[in-house]
Amino acid sequence: MKVTRRRVFGLLAGAVAVIGLPSVWISRMKTYAGPKSDHFDGTTFFDPDGAPPKKLWEVLRWQFGGDRKRQVWPERAPSPHSDVPPPQVNEGKVRMSYVGHVSWLIQTAGLNILIDPVWSERASPVSFAGPKRVNDPGIAFENLPPIDVVLVSHGHYDHLDMRTLSKLAAKFSPRVITPLGNDVTIASSDASIRAEAFDWNDRVEIGNGVAVSLVATRHWTARGLFDRNKALWASFVLETPAGKIYIVCDSGYGTGTHFRRVREAHGPLRAAILPIGAYEPRWFMRDQHMNPEDAVKALADCGAEMALAHHHGTFQLTDEAIDAPLNDLAAALDAAGVAPEKFVALKPGQVCEI
Repeated sequence: MKVTRRRVFGLLAGAVAVIGLPSVWISRMKTYAGPKSDHFDGTTFFDPDGAPPKKLWEVLRWQFGGDRKRQVWPERAPSPHSDVPPPQVNEGKVRMSYVGHVSWLIQTAGLNILIDPVWSERASPVSFAGPKRVNDPGIAFENLPPIDVVLVSHGHYDHLDMRTLSKLAAKFSPRVITPLGNDVTIASSDASIRAEAFDWNDRVEIGNGVAVSLVATRHWTARGLFDRNKALWASFVLETPAGKIYIVCDSGYGTGTHFRRVREAHGPLRAAILPIGAYEPRWFMRDQHMNPEDAVKALADCGAEMALAHHHGTFQLTDEAIDAPLNDLAAALDAAGVAPEKFVALKPGQVCEI
């Protein structure tokens, strides 16, 4: 296999160990400064119940090791669905439209809320390399209703997409709620974005009886080689008139501690949105990404009435086949004796209402 500069950029962007940014620029990046806590040592964030990110040599072993078994994805895998959402949703309902990967539009109580919005063609710091989407967003950008709030879980490029955030700011000027330090990243790129940063266990009133709590999740974050865990990462518990929705954008399973704690602190949960993709090879991904079997256990641990799957089928970030998450989810549900309708995988453009 010929290893070109373009291939190196693309592979490392896909591993989220980005080298597509000049090291001089990275060294001058502003980072979070604040008091120490049980998950911040004054310089770096950490998860007392988690695991540190893999070392660079481990990233290189995965990307270029001779035993790698990377499945080939199709260049295009379009969804047959496309959603044109209403201007707003009321009457105690929640409408959840799957945009793709980890992006959702959640409409409730007259508010329109986006989760980790990525409308860009690539999840990458560069436009010429890195994971490229194989299907279009389930909602065309021009069909979005007025956006009130954006929730951004952490700084990885498949979650914090500055191009999309800037477009949203220019068109709608929404509040952007994100964990500590990601506001610094956002403001450094576009000062017009109304980013507000919060810590784990903070509860933020959004309006109309809707609120969101940031909760710990088993993951990590970075935008470049030298800013690992200089910002925080989180999952969300969204309080709506139809009940609480637990939104996990990225997480390993570990021993299930994080999910059981959310059940204890925030239960009962009406629904959970859980990741099921980007999990192979397991030796590398286990600590940061759940596989479908883990996700089924997480659903049991958090106690949600039902779950929706995401983090699959749009960007090839890891080595499993494009259809493996769906096949493995069906097998995991069957093995656990869980009805398929309790854990549903939508395609981009499909909608779930509660």
